[in-house]
Amino acid sequence: MQSTRTLKDRIFLVMKGLGMGAANKVPGVSGGVVAFVAGFYEEFIYSLQRVNKTALKLLLNGRFKSFYRYINGKFLALLFLGMIVSYFSVSKILDYFIKHYELYVWSLFFGMIIGSIYYINKDFKDWNFKSILSLIIGISLGIAISFLDPAMENDNLLFVFFCGIISVSGMTLPGFSGSFILILLGNYILLLVDSVNALYDTFSEIITGDFSFIQNEVRVRLLKVLTMFTLGSVVGLVSFSHVLSYVLKHYKSITTASIIGFIIGSLGVVWPWKKTIFKTEVDGNFLLDSRGQKIILNYERFLPQMDSQTSIAIGYIILGIIVVLALERYGQYTKKAHE
Repeated sequence: MQSTRTLKDRIFLVMKGLGMGAANKVPGVSGGVVAFVAGFYEEFIYSLQRVNKTALKLLLNGRFKSFYRYINGKFLALLFLGMIVSYFSVSKILDYFIKHYELYVWSLFFGMIIGSIYYINKDFKDWNFKSILSLIIGISLGIAISFLDPAMENDNLLFVFFCGIISVSGMTLPGFSGSFILILLGNYILLLVDSVNALYDTFSEIITGDFSFIQNEVRVRLLKVLTMFTLGSVVGLVSFSHVLSYVLKHYKSITTASIIGFIIGSLGVVWPWKKTIFKTEVDGNFLLDSRGQKIILNYERFLPQMDSQTSIAIGYIILGIIVVLALERYGQYTKKAHE
């Protein structure tokens, strides 16, 4: 799987990491779709699958170079660099646009997912009873998940660890949005907003020589939560990669059909024309969590009326499709360049 990469390839790999990181933070969008469409999904799963007993032995024996080569370290390092930068930069930009231009952001992602379905399906020819059944099951699960009611926030560290294992599935399983699962589990704001911001603020204070955060109970709690979430994510990432590596090797057609189904089912989550429904008390006031945030009950989806805003939204859907097709072209180009 390893190959010599030019400087241009390395820069693009970091950019792909940026895309995966941003996608993982947006509810309804899967970072795995970015990997699938950009043409490095199998290398990503293969590299993660190499984090095994052999890799651990190399690490414990101090053979760091051998460990780095064995796990395809250059590839993973560049990709995760992009993801980390994304969580503290691109994702903040996305947060701004979702807040101020929500319809257009969801329209863009809706178009990208449609493009992803076309991309994955166009070369898939192995349609039979088993693959069609897998497709139907994938669609059904995707739709069912999109209509579940979110739970209440829970900062119990064991539950947070579980959230990390489940949410990271969006990186390895295209169409399965880890961030949307966190909304259903009630911990999206806690784990992907408050905890990440707490880490950012802590680093900023440490750089200036300010260590007062140690006395800040709320900050320390959030850092503990983020640490446990990260540990769960690492465990989940490695575990899922081993499972997916096996099923891709032995049941590739069924797995691919299921992935197509998941992605089709996820269209309901990113449907651009929807209204957020918040939980209310008996007197009609909004029910707030411990930080004063409105608690999401679910989403009400509706058909749009044709007006200028809808026309622009449709334009963004088309743009999303074009972006995916452009990524596909680039993926084919780089694949041929390395053959």
